[in-house]
Amino acid sequence: MPDPSDIRVGVLRIEGTNCEDESALAFSSLGCNTEKVHLKQLIGEVERSERRNIMDFDALYFPGGFSSGDYVRAGAIFASRVKSGLKSQVDEYINEGRPILGVCNGFQILVELGALPGTDSGSSEVPEAVLHTNDSSRFEARHVHLSVESSSQSFFTKNYKTSQVLSIPNAHAEGKLMMDESKFTEIQDGNQVAFRYCDQNGGSNPGYPWNPNGAAYDIAGITNPKGNVLGMMPHPERVFHGWQHTDWTSSGRNPDGPGDGRALFEGVVDFLCQ
Repeated sequence: MPDPSDIRVGVLRIEGTNCEDESALAFSSLGCNTEKVHLKQLIGEVERSERRNIMDFDALYFPGGFSSGDYVRAGAIFASRVKSGLKSQVDEYINEGRPILGVCNGFQILVELGALPGTDSGSSEVPEAVLHTNDSSRFEARHVHLSVESSSQSFFTKNYKTSQVLSIPNAHAEGKLMMDESKFTEIQDGNQVAFRYCDQNGGSNPGYPWNPNGAAYDIAGITNPKGNVLGMMPHPERVFHGWQHTDWTSSGRNPDGPGDGRALFEGVVDFLCQ
């Protein structure tokens, strides 16, 4: 069985990304060998000694932020650059079952890349979904509640209890997942929904502000058909520790214990250590 120290995680970044430090630290806290990698290192636009190959990493992480200023559409430019230089490698990576996690802007990138909702052979040639402007037409930043979808079979969620309610920070202006109704049916029938927005008691159809963007079916995170690519709008890396929860003093949460986001990262490490 591999040791966590043998696991190499690549946290991808370009101009405008953020949260890469917290994201890398989450995996490093679990003992992984984590590196923040600029896209130019993967597509060969740096000195040879600084170049990296995505196949050398056991897991990839697309962090949040505003990559390339979110011009055109959120995540579109980052995704276009990945497609132009790494499309075949990304498909190979997905088809080998290696984990890819995209949070907030990272989710937007994976959708633009066609890796989500995804296909049985990797990524689609053109995006089949979009993360559209929030119904409120403004940036929404607050803790939201997520229900772990009971039908999810992905290793990303296996360390959570069925229908467990999580409190995770949310911060985005374009998080409303939209696609053809037939595609919504497909991903729900295919158990690709990982998280849904809910109220503090796990109640469904919570409305605004519990669902901060108006996403249909309260969908906050989805996987690809294989379950090894996950995209979600809320930020689990921001509540890796108990003390990162804003209500820990009033809720009775142990500040030295795990935050609600930790189990997601542990699910990746457990999967890679099998």
